[in-house]
Amino acid sequence: MAQLLAFDLNVPETLEDQGSQEPSPYDESDVHDSFHRIIQEQTQWAAAQALELQPREPGAGTQAASGSAKGAPVHSSATLRILASMPSRTIGRSRGAIISQYYSRTVRLRRRTGRPQLGGSGRSARPSLRLYDLELDSATLQEEERQMLLVRELQSLTVTQRDHMLQGMPLSLAEKRCLREKSQTPRGKRRGWRGHRGLRCWSWLWDTCVLALHNLGLRLLWGLHALRPWRYALKRIGGQFGSSVLSYFLFLKTLLAFNALLLLPLLAFIVGVQAAFPPAPPGPGPAFTGLELLTGGGSFSHTVMYYGYYRNATLNQPCAPPLDGSQCTPEAHGLPYNMPLAYLFTVGMVFFITCITLVYSMSRSFGESYRVGSTLGVHAITVFCSWDYKVTQKWASRLQHDNIRTQLKAHWHPQELLAEWQLRQGPRSTCGRLRQVAVLVLVWLLCLGTTLGCAVAVYAFSELLTQQSPVSAEREGALLALPLVVCLLNLGAPYLFRGLAALERHDSPGLEVYVAICRNLILKMVILGILCYHWLGRRVGALKDQCWENFVGQELYRLTVVDFLLTLLDTLFGELLWRLISEKKFKRRGKPEFDIARNVLDLIYGQTLTWLGVLFSPLLPAVQSVKLLLLFYVKKTSLLANCRAPRRPWLASRMSTVFVSLLCFPSFLGAAIFLCYAIWQVKPSSTCGPFRGLDTMYEAGKLWVRRLEKAGPRVSWLPWVHQHLVENTFLTYLASALLLAVIYLNIQVVKGQRKVICLLKEQISNEGEDKIFLINKLHSVYERKERSRGFQHFSAATADTHTPGL
Repeated sequence: MAQLLAFDLNVPETLEDQGSQEPSPYDESDVHDSFHRIIQEQTQWAAAQALELQPREPGAGTQAASGSAKGAPVHSSATLRILASMPSRTIGRSRGAIISQYYSRTVRLRRRTGRPQLGGSGRSARPSLRLYDLELDSATLQEEERQMLLVRELQSLTVTQRDHMLQGMPLSLAEKRCLREKSQTPRGKRRGWRGHRGLRCWSWLWDTCVLALHNLGLRLLWGLHALRPWRYALKRIGGQFGSSVLSYFLFLKTLLAFNALLLLPLLAFIVGVQAAFPPAPPGPGPAFTGLELLTGGGSFSHTVMYYGYYRNATLNQPCAPPLDGSQCTPEAHGLPYNMPLAYLFTVGMVFFITCITLVYSMSRSFGESYRVGSTLGVHAITVFCSWDYKVTQKWASRLQHDNIRTQLKAHWHPQELLAEWQLRQGPRSTCGRLRQVAVLVLVWLLCLGTTLGCAVAVYAFSELLTQQSPVSAEREGALLALPLVVCLLNLGAPYLFRGLAALERHDSPGLEVYVAICRNLILKMVILGILCYHWLGRRVGALKDQCWENFVGQELYRLTVVDFLLTLLDTLFGELLWRLISEKKFKRRGKPEFDIARNVLDLIYGQTLTWLGVLFSPLLPAVQSVKLLLLFYVKKTSLLANCRAPRRPWLASRMSTVFVSLLCFPSFLGAAIFLCYAIWQVKPSSTCGPFRGLDTMYEAGKLWVRRLEKAGPRVSWLPWVHQHLVENTFLTYLASALLLAVIYLNIQVVKGQRKVICLLKEQISNEGEDKIFLINKLHSVYERKERSRGFQHFSAATADTHTPGL
């Protein structure tokens, strides 16, 4: 039977050991080579003297062997001796060996600096690797003597050399502190103190300054780290509910950063400038009633909130608006700030910055989630590699403990693993496959029919509102009818989709979430498409003599506010009532699951409304930021009180990748197409806004270029750039082709890296099998040798018995 052995190896000193420099414990390759060579020499020396490795505790090996798995190989003592010489068995070192090694290093360092040597001391007084022990037990009796010799050698070094030597020792902080205290001697007994006093004071002053600057930098970094919003709340959510639920709140935080990035240029170049130079009020405005917070109309209509408030002239320039609706004629002296041009370029700039940030975030997320191609071994990684040893506070360690426990609970589902194993082992029958396909087709038809019905309802209701007369100021509450219908459909249809998805019984939890996201996304995008056609196709023609841009901005504001209010009602009453009904009526302790797909799509829907309304309501990102701030605290409170983690969680990194991808392609791309069509094709209102009197909003840029052509030769290069770079469609197609080529190359690089990772994993697996094969072969060779040796002894004994006596 296999036994646990304790190895006591005595290595004789050689000239190579005395003259060569021993490797640092942080040079792993040198450590492997040196210790492998040492154990090889010890093995040869032990074999020459026919020494056997003796077990430490005979009973311990028997008990360990009895508890081992059946079929475990039983190796001979020679095989165990060779296995003990493997690098993986010779990494660990005892504290006594470490002290002995660094004592030898201090001796060599002192010899190089011209200090007196220990040549007169006896051989037994010089520590070496002869007393090397691979087991951390109490058998090392001369450890204190070696430590005292090391302290004496440390005292003979300079302060810098001593500190450097102590830093390189793989010992605990307490042992290093003890050695530093013992190596510090009184000033009167130090050699050469007067000669090196100035140098040592300078070195102490330098070390103190460097340490103070280092501590200051660490404190500043800690302060910046602590200033991050919702730091403790995010840690608590991740610890109690896992990384899959945490990804929703991280995505909400990302959207808040996008809105801040969107709002700052708008405040600096449009809202702030126009607020500093306000236009003359057209007349007495309506009084504030409080209903404006829901409708966005009333007293808000003539503020910087909407498009119609902004002027169409150079600011700080006295100019009366002409009767024909054309632009004001600039005078010679005035502030050269063209508001139409600033409005157009600022909106284009913020969309370009958002596009670059989204593409960068998506590429980074793809690199983090798909570059490692497999999730095999996630349990081992969670158990052995997930603990952060830098955590020192009690609450942080408790959160990390809860997070690891949540991950293990989330990834360990015996019934699901058994179902997946059965699915891989035996294929389904033909009837089972046909039944599953029929259920899938039926569920998809019902979902698509529901989406089509919602789209028809929104279109019919919007057409009904278009045919009615304009709503008066006393009936502004009727403007909330269309936003209420749209938000109720967006809120109720996902529950129907969730009930139909229970009939499908998907095998993969990731596939189930992907299907739910796809269905909800189709619903929301179709409804937004109907609304965009309603705004730019029907309302522009119906509101010819009015400011239709203000109406579109107010519609988007109402949709944002009503969506937020219905989300609050669904969170507070839906999840709370469901938990109370489950506990009181059905006598169950289980809380409802946190629906990640539906909540994330609600965030994407709200952000799409914000991007659609930037042109018509520059302050809509501020409203969205306030909405996200309140939504975070409401969702966090409801999650901690009424919800539990999903029963089938999946990888948070891939969830973040999917979220950013959906935010980029359907959401941002659709909003960019909508705004480009409004800028290039739709005629602005003739009574309000910075583009009044123009055929399109883009014509403001053309008028500016014509003025530059007449300004003089100094700015003549700007019209050339506009003509050859902006209006030239070939460059646009070329840039699009280059972007697609870069995306394709990145995809191919990621695929190649995943293939290389798979090949390396196969190579590691093959090397493990090779080791097992070589060990078995080695064991068989030794068994044959033992049998041949036993047969020779038996033959010799038989020959002796048959030999006649003298």
